Amino acid sequence: MLKPILLVEDDARDLELTLVALERSQLANEVVVVRDGAEALDYLNREGVHADRPEGNPAVILLDLKLPKVNGLEVLKSVRATESLKSVPVVMLTSSQTESDVVQSYALGVNAYVVKPVEFKQFVTAIADLGVFWAVLNEPPPGSLRASRRYE
Repeated sequence: MLKPILLVEDDARDLELTLVALERSQLANEVVVVRDGAEALDYLNREGVHADRPEGNPAVILLDLKLPKVNGLEVLKSVRATESLKSVPVVMLTSSQTESDVVQSYALGVNAYVVKPVEFKQFVTAIADLGVFWAVLNEPPPGSLRASRRYE
């Protein structure tokens, strides 16, 4: 069973564009969408409305920086501080090019920092490439299961 991609995005336009781009990349992974940082943490920790979700971590977290309730940096900090989550790849997917945001994201352990392209075609290409890399090409840490890629 393929692990889902967790998409944390509050902007309706960016959410729609990201979903279109992931669909065009023809990934078989389910995309779980949450709209704020608090819900992302609930999903990851299997709490609140996500208490009954299946066990296991997402293949990758695509995380917006500017989120309501709990911002992306706080979500990242919590993920890296939680033993069961700290090896999950996190990609900051944001419109912020502010140097302090980039520096702070890497200091907190983000795996990649991607500035959302403004032009639609570039955006679709960037998201498709991200999805393929993190959900298909990237080798997960030891102990992670990915049924479609077992080497004996």
